[in-house]
Amino acid sequence: MSFVRTDQVVQSMIEAGEAKAKLSVKDMLIRGGLAGALLGFGTTLAFTAEIQTGWGIFGALLFPACFVLVILLGLELVTGNFALIPLAVLEKRVSFSQMLSNWFWVIVGHLIGAGLYAFLYVIAITQLGHVTDNAIATKIMAVAEAKTLMYANLGSDGLIVVFVKAILCNWMVTLGAVMAMTSTNTMGKIVAMWLPILIFFAQGFEHAVVNMFVIPAGMMLGADITLADWWLWNQLPVLFGNLASGVVFTGLALYYTHHKVKKKNRTVVSKKEEYIAET
Repeated sequence: MSFVRTDQVVQSMIEAGEAKAKLSVKDMLIRGGLAGALLGFGTTLAFTAEIQTGWGIFGALLFPACFVLVILLGLELVTGNFALIPLAVLEKRVSFSQMLSNWFWVIVGHLIGAGLYAFLYVIAITQLGHVTDNAIATKIMAVAEAKTLMYANLGSDGLIVVFVKAILCNWMVTLGAVMAMTSTNTMGKIVAMWLPILIFFAQGFEHAVVNMFVIPAGMMLGADITLADWWLWNQLPVLFGNLASGVVFTGLALYYTHHKVKKKNRTVVSKKEEYIAET
């Protein structure tokens, strides 16, 4: 059977968190950069499918393809690491500072990779500025402005809304990363992780790494967005919302319900062994 029990999955989460926290800065930057670019590819694929078919759900069905590439290639996705590395810290396998270092350098890698893909994609769809009416370019600008100026227009309520949408997003994204551990064969992993990513993207929730592509790309295309708009009204609250749900709703929730059971089982076994030895 290719199915992996949940207690074993939690153990895999701890081991993955440990391995990720111990990566070199070079590896975190490269793997984070590649992941940022791949999620950019996924976003433009989804927008292309939506425009060609007129149905947004088709884009959502295709977007997880690039998330699958990220996971199967063993790349670094900070939103997934929000759920994994804290468990390794709890188990005292890595330090708190190692966790923060991973998150920082992977985010830097995401910004570089997503920004590079945005730059190259803008050249491609505008034909180096010679085409100004590309439908996908218009879509990217509209999405970028909706992800920043719409929240800004709501004031403090906008910060609450974007934070909550980020929580809902990474609840699913981290489950996507975890679901890949529930199978030992490649097809099982793909199907398992596809479902949560489809759920998040179809509902327009806020993902920090996707936004590292779509908002800068919108700015390059001429969207009326400043750096302050990007970071204050989206990137920072989305990062914190993604962090909160990754740690609490996926990482700690699964750890405390399944890892604890495994520890109890080991205690029962050891007591039986003690009794047998004494008799």
